[in-house]
Amino acid sequence: MKIAIVGCGNMGMAFANSFIQYNLVKKEDLLLIEKNAERGEALQNTKSGVVVDTISPKIGEYDLIILSVKPQDFTSVHQELREVIRPNQLVLSIMAGISIQKIQEVLNHPLVIRAMPNTPALLGMGMTAFSAAPEVEIQNLRKVENLINSTGRAVFLEEESLLDAVTALSGSGPAYFFYLVKAMIEAGKQMGFEDSMAALLVKQTMLGSFHLINNADKSLDELIKAVASKGGTTEAALKRFEEGNLAEHLQAGIHAAQKRATELSK
Repeated sequence: MKIAIVGCGNMGMAFANSFIQYNLVKKEDLLLIEKNAERGEALQNTKSGVVVDTISPKIGEYDLIILSVKPQDFTSVHQELREVIRPNQLVLSIMAGISIQKIQEVLNHPLVIRAMPNTPALLGMGMTAFSAAPEVEIQNLRKVENLINSTGRAVFLEEESLLDAVTALSGSGPAYFFYLVKAMIEAGKQMGFEDSMAALLVKQTMLGSFHLINNADKSLDELIKAVASKGGTTEAALKRFEEGNLAEHLQAGIHAAQKRATELSK
């Protein structure tokens, strides 16, 4: 498969690097379109693919076009792309908040897939949900799913509207964990630990806890109870969390993110 990527920021290059790492595309079959001169020069130096700074008829030679520009920058590229896109080409958008229907309309092109990845894709550990226009054939959908899986895990959603919820839950999700880790490290510093020691204690605890969630044959409630002895230290912390309605605030924040994603999509 020959792939063109329009917009080669962090997420676009996360996809590009994964495709190359798993031999899903050859470097000579990867077209990187980057209008920023400084970033384009850096890409030239890394020799990650064929680097150009303009959208030209050459893009018609590629099977898949990945749109990874910022949503606000899409208006500056869609007119150029509309003039050179070919009827049989697949379009995969990883732009937040722009619907399949909108992309179809402005490109005058039916074969559109929309995906919502997250930043762990940079390490090949991403979580991406995707939906597709009904015009996309199942064999092409499977090809794109295989590509996305190279960046981590992928799930297909028949209802595109759920992508707003995905944006709030897994798309923004890494920031929620970073926020909690930052707060825990700060608590460690307040109790007398040096920054590095507090960070080590918290990050390793988070890593180990993740593996327990994945491997222990217990529910989350059971895992919590296994740590929180009656009248002990953990119970004291959890009681304070409950008094401050921490879970409700977290859930309310995620719902706020979903609402904002829906507003942006309109």
